[in-house]
Amino acid sequence: MPTLCRTRECFPARMTRSEEADGVRDVQSRTSHQQAAGHDPARVDIEARLSAELAAVVIGARRRALRDGDRQIDTAHLLHTLLESDPEVRELFESGPQVARLLGYLVQRSIGYGLRWQSSVEDSGAIPVVTEDGWSPVAAGALEVAGERALRRGDERAGAVDLLAAIVAEPESRAVEVLGRAGVDVPVLLARIDTAAGRGIEA
Repeated sequence: MPTLCRTRECFPARMTRSEEADGVRDVQSRTSHQQAAGHDPARVDIEARLSAELAAVVIGARRRALRDGDRQIDTAHLLHTLLESDPEVRELFESGPQVARLLGYLVQRSIGYGLRWQSSVEDSGAIPVVTEDGWSPVAAGALEVAGERALRRGDERAGAVDLLAAIVAEPESRAVEVLGRAGVDVPVLLARIDTAAGRGIEA
């Protein structure tokens, strides 16, 4: 900022209206850029609203993404870990063979259809956003939706079935793509999740 110096003292000069406007525009520009880059304050505490079981799923998905050399955790990572670690999630599928077939497809994400994922970001396409916190935009959104489901039934923390419902309800997610390849009827699965919720099972 320019200064006006008198004798031994220097005083900051008043900013002109033009300079003030430039400063406001600069702050707005930085804020917009941060939000576009995935620094939405609403997402800061997403993982703090997870149950202990779901927090373990998130840790497993993060390790899987790191091991596979993927730059972001996506819904396929989450689905893979949910199926491996949570019996209530597995029970929502039609049969053991269906779960085995689904896991087989998820294991093969590093070859075949999964190769194109390595050079792209999982995004619903509605608002192109690239997060910088290690989550794909769709996966981050699913965690938020899972938390909202839990709050609607009076729970402070989301569970595994909440997250399954959230990722299955996103038609553009990689998890839904894998479900389709494994022959899972997604609308039927969603209906089964809703039925479980009606019985009071963690959904």
